[in-house]
Amino acid sequence: MSTRPSVLPHLALLGLAPATFASAHDGTAAVAGSDWLQWTGNWWVAGAIAITAILYARGCRRHARSAPLARNYWPQWAWWTGWLALTLALLSPLDTLGAELFSAHMVQHELLMLVAAPLLVMGRPLAMFAWALPASWATRVGRIFRVKWWRQGWRWLTLPAIAWLLHAVALWTWHIPSFFEAGLRSAAIHDVQHVSFFGTALLFWWALVRRRRRAETTIHVFTTLIHTGMLGMLLTFATTPWYPFYAQTAPFRGLTPLEDQQLGGLIMWVPSGALLVIAGLLLVHAWLRHMGRVQSRPVEFVKDP
Repeated sequence: MSTRPSVLPHLALLGLAPATFASAHDGTAAVAGSDWLQWTGNWWVAGAIAITAILYARGCRRHARSAPLARNYWPQWAWWTGWLALTLALLSPLDTLGAELFSAHMVQHELLMLVAAPLLVMGRPLAMFAWALPASWATRVGRIFRVKWWRQGWRWLTLPAIAWLLHAVALWTWHIPSFFEAGLRSAAIHDVQHVSFFGTALLFWWALVRRRRRAETTIHVFTTLIHTGMLGMLLTFATTPWYPFYAQTAPFRGLTPLEDQQLGGLIMWVPSGALLVIAGLLLVHAWLRHMGRVQSRPVEFVKDP
């Protein structure tokens, strides 16, 4: 039983990705002035998210029975908080409002990338999903993921520099006006957008949390803070709207398209920047604690033979 958590190195992404694929948007603007204070009735999204909750809860329970003395509840609190953020982003009225306001769409994306993704990663989902499966299933699936080309590809994708680059490319590419508006008009493209944001965010935080004892992780966080802040500033100080699509709906919420865009830019620039600063400081703290432990270890002197 003690070897089971190591046989499924990719179940977290596989378990969480279906929820983002099943985006609740219908690919068109919501009816202007519609009653958006309703939770999305997309049962496929709800079902996919519920499955991850069942797997995680089952894994935690079985792991606790196997190792009753090794109880650390912090990862579980982190995972369930991230799961709640994911649920709010994809199923709450925020998803419907995101089709009417650019600023609401930005809140949804930031919940996915800066709240749900890092908290889910810190919850150790790989181990818990592995514990949730019967031993025979875990062994069989583990054999698949131990294939050389798969292991090498996964190792390459989770290098901090590669994960940082993929996340940055996804972020900037999908904010190109033609691409962003394509996602508003097409459900399939919008699904791809959400998977790009959430999937690359999972890789990004996965790589950093796994290497939290190295100085390079703080560099990747603060460079992300810089380039996302630049994008937020461009949106905030723009003199014309980038996304004319919202001209159809923003006025019904009391905002001009430009005001709506500027508010969205501020959300990406200020609150999101604050979250990245906090994450960076936590990584610095983890690195300094590790260095302090290394330096405090007693030096063993070995006599020359």
